[in-house]
Amino acid sequence: MKWLIGDKNCHKFQSTHLLKFIVASEAHPPLAFLRVWVAPVVVRLFDYRADRAPQRTMIMRLNEKTALVTGGASGLGDAIVRRFVAEGARVIIADIDGENGRALALALGNMASFALLDVSREEDWTRVLAESGPIDIIVNNAGITTHGSIEDVTLEQFRHEFDVDVVGVFLGCKYGIANMKANPKGSGGSIINMSSLCGVRAQADLAAYNAAKAAVTHLTKSVAMHCATKGYGIRCNSIHPGVIHTPILDKVLAQVPNPDEVYAGWVSTHPIGRIGRPEEIAAMALYLASDESAFTTGGEFRVDGGSSI
Repeated sequence: MKWLIGDKNCHKFQSTHLLKFIVASEAHPPLAFLRVWVAPVVVRLFDYRADRAPQRTMIMRLNEKTALVTGGASGLGDAIVRRFVAEGARVIIADIDGENGRALALALGNMASFALLDVSREEDWTRVLAESGPIDIIVNNAGITTHGSIEDVTLEQFRHEFDVDVVGVFLGCKYGIANMKANPKGSGGSIINMSSLCGVRAQADLAAYNAAKAAVTHLTKSVAMHCATKGYGIRCNSIHPGVIHTPILDKVLAQVPNPDEVYAGWVSTHPIGRIGRPEEIAAMALYLASDESAFTTGGEFRVDGGSSI
């Protein structure tokens, strides 16, 4: 049947009508005239030959870009990694969770790889970026959440929160800029820092987390201003999620005696009437990573269902 429909997919008319002619003629030799005379005439009459079909081109928004996503093995990082790969990027999944990170990289094929990275360790950053080659996009997503008021949180807990959420972002920006400046394609790139709604609105029981995410918010602006005034072509923006339904949330709900009440409380803080999905944060990260945001730097992008209104 290749003589009629070719190696490419047929249009709907060919596949639904002409194919019936072909099958009938092959099954019933007396009907062979359908194959010999009728089908070719119909093809020419309607100009539905597969080789004349209009070609559709899928635009890959991150094609030929390389991204590094910290905390990429799970939660928001997992969603961002998957979306970036779907949009054509080569993605380095950087995490301390080797098991899940390697499994995700394996699942995504040759467009993803894993790098063991503790974001609070300077030597880890220098090693990973030296091995990775030129980077176009860095997503500083790795973070922890320390619960407790100013009276409850210990100094050790406070320092650990800042080591991961602030020092990790500081190192990612510092060494990310150095890598992007040295890119053979020319200086430029996008750095995306994961802050939080808690970085702009305080809560009594999140003293360390509030302080850390507020620091990320202003560090982002400082980095953006520095890169802009130096003419590096490197953008830096922060994302501020509201409550997002990740596996961590499910773990929290499993530990409380009144999960339905807790969940309803989270929903009530969002005027839009629900909590967010990881894919919605990934969509914002995609915009900031792509060339569509070329005129955007130093911004706070709140994906919080209206909570900050």
